[in-house]
Amino acid sequence: MHTGKAQRGFSYLGTLFLVTLLGAALAGTGQLWSVTSQRAKEQDLLWTGTQYARALRSYYYSSPGVAVYPRELAELLEDNRHPQPRRHLRRLYPDPISGKADWGLIRSVDGGIAGVYSRSQTQPFKRAGFVPQWQGFTGMQHYSDWHFVAENAFAAQAGQPNVPRSNSGRQP
Repeated sequence: MHTGKAQRGFSYLGTLFLVTLLGAALAGTGQLWSVTSQRAKEQDLLWTGTQYARALRSYYYSSPGVAVYPRELAELLEDNRHPQPRRHLRRLYPDPISGKADWGLIRSVDGGIAGVYSRSQTQPFKRAGFVPQWQGFTGMQHYSDWHFVAENAFAAQAGQPNVPRSNSGRQP
């Protein structure tokens, strides 16, 4: 009789050990998935921000008369300042980090939108190794510090050094 009870106790301990081991493996898998997901969102943010910066630059430099930035992001979809409306952006992209269309807006001196940024206070994994136009992002502590401004997009395409970002929200 003693051997049967001892074996049942051993099986119980073995099952507990197996459940603990599986739980640890699932936690590790969840952590890996979370990191991979955030890195993918980070890459999407860089792509989306670049699209906005290029569209803002295109809007600005295609202005008839005095060059101005749009007052609303929707003006990038259909620029009615010309006889034939122009599209500077295919669609309004949501912030990949939050998944919402709640971009922070960087206003120029005249009140137009000169750039966008994520409102997320999450710390990025990427801290270095940015493309030349976004070298200013090196060492930034939050995604909200990554300001995608039209002038940086212009400087990179023209082969000029990076234009410094203004922390005041105004165009440099």
